[in-house]
Amino acid sequence: MLLMILGILLWSGGHFFKRLAPAARAGLGDKGKGLAALGILAGLVLMVIGYRNAAFIPVWYPPAFLTHVNNLLMLLAVVLVGMSATTGRLRGWMRHPMLTGVKVWAVAHLLVNGDLASIVLFGSMLAWAVASVILINKSETWERPEPGDAKGDVKLAIISLAVYGIMIGVHTWLGVPPVG
Repeated sequence: MLLMILGILLWSGGHFFKRLAPAARAGLGDKGKGLAALGILAGLVLMVIGYRNAAFIPVWYPPAFLTHVNNLLMLLAVVLVGMSATTGRLRGWMRHPMLTGVKVWAVAHLLVNGDLASIVLFGSMLAWAVASVILINKSETWERPEPGDAKGDVKLAIISLAVYGIMIGVHTWLGVPPVG
């Protein structure tokens, strides 16, 4: 669990660096982007390794029906993350679609995983996404982009379904089938 916590700290620190220490970040120039990206990547790797190796310590036992709720929320999370890159009409619908998608992803996983490592990992990712929205809203104004063409929304739907299917396949391959 220690590796996972270290990964969470690196992930969060890499993302928060620009907002919490803007002068230090600006002083590093382009090199700062690389350092932040390296910290974020190292954090992600440590989170995955730490989570996979963490002891299973049950805290609560989720009811089986929450699997269906999780699956619906995960489809929504994929669409929300995709909205951050869409060129369709949904483009300006919300300010932080990617961070909202991370929040939905974290809540979905908290609903179906009742062990300590899952609560720490997904709870911290939820807290990180909430804090990120707060920091961004305090430091930047938002100009709503103009809606694009409806074709962009169709593309978003098709890509989201494909990504969702791939995620189900990867989870099944890893031995954690989310459906069935």
